[in-house]
Amino acid sequence: MAVIETIDVTKSYKLGKRITVDALRGVSLSIEKGEYVAIMGPSGSGKSTLMNILGCLDRPTTGRYLLNGQDVSRLWKGTLARVRGREIGFVFQSFNLLPRANVLRNVELPMMYAGVGRRERRKRAEEVLARVGLSDRLKHRPNELSGGQRQRVAIARALVNRPSILLADEPTGNLDSKSGEEVMRFFDELNAEGNTVILVTHEADIAAHARRTIRVVDGRIVEGAQPVSLAASSP
Repeated sequence: MAVIETIDVTKSYKLGKRITVDALRGVSLSIEKGEYVAIMGPSGSGKSTLMNILGCLDRPTTGRYLLNGQDVSRLWKGTLARVRGREIGFVFQSFNLLPRANVLRNVELPMMYAGVGRRERRKRAEEVLARVGLSDRLKHRPNELSGGQRQRVAIARALVNRPSILLADEPTGNLDSKSGEEVMRFFDELNAEGNTVILVTHEADIAAHARRTIRVVDGRIVEGAQPVSLAASSP
């Protein structure tokens, strides 16, 4: 079953009154539940624009985007934000943690927006922080943690609303090689447990953790648009 399907998606941006930049040019792809996928492409290829659309941070100019069977292409921004909060967990290169909030509060934040009660927030936050090995850091602030620990907090925050998709944008970009390996082991384990994981990366060794690589060049997919099972059955 496809959790993500895009059909002839385009995205254009206006630069001034006369210049139009076509960031995506007719992108069609499918990602099935439980897949482990890497999206790769050179700078300016459109991979970040594609990530923003898949993550419901932006909407296509034309075409359709089906997320768990729901067409989210034309949803009002407020509705799109609610879908995003429910279906997608984000992990960013820069961690995006609140510097003045402790670890527990950072992880609780998505549940506050989702309307989860205080007691349940605390319970779930403690559970996911234990899952990433940070039970002894609940009261620490981000500046008291290593880069690898901060990224693990970000992973815990991404998981706490139990999303159907985990979307990671250059998740090891600010980490040393040892911390990067530890973070990638978490993604490998999460996928082994059945989570759908999508990595956006320019690093071949990070993409190698995935089972399929989607390559984007000049706003078009040139490789890996379909799951292996579907691609193998195509004539």
